[in-house]
Amino acid sequence: MTDINNMTAETAPELPPYPGIQPQDVLLVRTTDDMQRAYTALSVADVLGFDTESKPTFLKGQDSGGPHLIQLATDTAAFLFPVLRLADLAPVKAILESADIQKVGFGLSEDIRRLHTSLGMQIANVLDLSRAMRETKRNDMGAKTAVAKYFGMKLQKSKKTSTSNWAAAELSERQIKYAADDAQVALLVYRTWLKLQKQATSRDSVTAA
Repeated sequence: MTDINNMTAETAPELPPYPGIQPQDVLLVRTTDDMQRAYTALSVADVLGFDTESKPTFLKGQDSGGPHLIQLATDTAAFLFPVLRLADLAPVKAILESADIQKVGFGLSEDIRRLHTSLGMQIANVLDLSRAMRETKRNDMGAKTAVAKYFGMKLQKSKKTSTSNWAAAELSERQIKYAADDAQVALLVYRTWLKLQKQATSRDSVTAA
């Protein structure tokens, strides 16, 4: 059995790969009907996995103009919103600004800044797992380390894909899979982390009694 307490990103290469979300469970929003379907699923969630992607920059101080893709995920599905291809982002804005729906993800400070600067969105009820799950004051918890620790699996994160053109007219299958996994894995890790915290609290309460 994998010892999650001693699992780190360094040991991840020896682990089985994290399978990620299935293609049929990912919706790349293109039409008004797609947007309605996404909003219907997302608006009733208690917690959502959250991330954004922006095209890379190659000069110091250069602004990417992002975000170019917004990703939101439930426990069973992921929804991708290509910012430049959608005429109306109001439903996405409503979800992200809702104080009733928690959004969780890894390393979200830049994502939140770009959403505010470029799209005027005031993101509410956000939990940055990198900080919330850190085991020391100086070291943030990354998605790869969290997947290794809590699932005993290796999260594949291709640098080639992460630095690809997220503003492209058509996203590749690899980009779609990468983006969907980034959002949903944050939610699944959060659920597991929260469950373990509650179990630990219950054990402490019984011991104290």
